[in-house]
Amino acid sequence: MHPMPIGLFTMVAIYVICWWTVLFTVLPIGMNQEGQEKPTDGAQWGAPANPPLKRKFITTTWVSILVWVFVMVLVYIGWMPLPELAPPG
Repeated sequence: MHPMPIGLFTMVAIYVICWWTVLFTVLPIGMNQEGQEKPTDGAQWGAPANPPLKRKFITTTWVSILVWVFVMVLVYIGWMPLPELAPPG
């Protein structure tokens, strides 16, 4: 069995990037302004009244885990090689 060609820090960094990318993909799901009244208290017009953020963070976490595992498999089998950034030693 071959060792993973990247380190733990790189794996965590890739997960964080996946998480933020998935979060910005999940945030607009289920949001609409059809039933929303015009704010009179100076609030932003485009801001949703009740965004279910806890549910969206949970969804983001499990979807990003799936994306991260897929990316790690591609790196492991060599279909998505990452450049060697360490100086030659």
